[in-house]
Amino acid sequence: MAASASSTEVPGSSRKSSAPPEPIAVTGTRVMGDVTARPEVKLVTGDCGYVLEDVPHVSDYLPDLPTYSNPLQDNPAYSVVKQYFVNPDDTVCQKGGYRGFYASNTIDLTPKSVNDIHKRGGTVLGTSRGGHDTMKIVDSIQDRGINQVYVIGGDGTQRGAGVIFEETRRRGLKVAVAGIPKTIDNDIPVIDKSFGFDTAVEEAQRAINAAHVEAGSAENGIGVVKLMGRYSGFIAHYATLASRDVDCCLIPESPFFLEGEGGLFKYVEKRLKDNGHMVIVVAEGAGQKLIAETMQTMGKDASGNAMLLDVGLWLSQKIKEHFKKIKTTINLKYIDPTYMIRAIPSNASDNVYCTLLAHSVVHGAMAGYTGFTSGQVNGRHCYIPFYRITEKQNKVSITDRMWARLLSSTNQPSFLSKKDVDEARMEEERTAKQFDAPPSSPKVEDKVASNGNAVK
Repeated sequence: MAASASSTEVPGSSRKSSAPPEPIAVTGTRVMGDVTARPEVKLVTGDCGYVLEDVPHVSDYLPDLPTYSNPLQDNPAYSVVKQYFVNPDDTVCQKGGYRGFYASNTIDLTPKSVNDIHKRGGTVLGTSRGGHDTMKIVDSIQDRGINQVYVIGGDGTQRGAGVIFEETRRRGLKVAVAGIPKTIDNDIPVIDKSFGFDTAVEEAQRAINAAHVEAGSAENGIGVVKLMGRYSGFIAHYATLASRDVDCCLIPESPFFLEGEGGLFKYVEKRLKDNGHMVIVVAEGAGQKLIAETMQTMGKDASGNAMLLDVGLWLSQKIKEHFKKIKTTINLKYIDPTYMIRAIPSNASDNVYCTLLAHSVVHGAMAGYTGFTSGQVNGRHCYIPFYRITEKQNKVSITDRMWARLLSSTNQPSFLSKKDVDEARMEEERTAKQFDAPPSSPKVEDKVASNGNAVK
């Protein structure tokens, strides 16, 4: 899968680079921090409006880096080889996220031990929060002679990888830093989807189906399902569309209100009157502004994420209080499948996608590219600079056709005023302009918080 002595010419590039036979580092950790540095890049705009952006390369700051012949290109039969001649001993697997760079808790990953890893859920490498210190991490990389670091995780993870990349470049280290997007929230921009999203949507169907059965089995039955989605409601959105049993979907991107005409309570009353039962799907980040200020004493975890209140429990309680006030009996069941979804093995679609991502990112690192994340864009695997991945979050657009399809499926009101729609459009335009803006000067942060799983 990987070669420590390789020269690869990437299509569309005249550059060649190498990866000398030194230890390989693979790490997956979630890191939170400010905007990742944006290096000077070359942009080329095509006749049809597309933009090609140069990806950082080790030879940008190490012009005399030697190259090595590619065993595939030198093979007259061009037969497929199992790996790039990297021994299992070249990979040191560290548990506990970025903390693992300055810890000694290692595990062995051999071809035999990972043979059925795709059939297991969770992570064999463990997760952690906090402990990311850029200088200590890069010191460890430098001291151990590591020449490749693979970062596996979500937007926070990629942000941390970008900081590490900037520091390795500042020191002039012969190190390729590459990322693989892995988050079920699907909140990483640019790419079509992130690894784990399909599995999450599929598993969420079980919880929604259970809520539907329970709600339909009781008079005035209401099933409330809370799904993951701290800042982006993609899981709730697509799970609702896939199920067709959901009567109301609430996500962080779409504000809603409880009382009065056009509010959630009036819609629930109408739905129970018409159908006798209903199912509500709510993303964990939805409705946070509605929760009373006295309850909004939220702190932050070690990764810098806001510790959200449980909107599912809060919403369930508010619905019960409302119907008690109007003297109507309801039977409400609340289901939180968060850890069921996180713990299951990947489905077939994600297994294939993960394999392709791994192949793509290793080829890029072996070709000498660095400071990039591998991902699928419009169906094609691409290398995307870290700062493009981390400069904004992917969010559900409440003004496009996919959200309109959801409203048509659930028959729920939009809960939006004209002011809300205008503000949403302005925010999307502002974000698009920010994304299209030319890169700013580099800025490296020395310390950020972390959460994740690591192989090093």
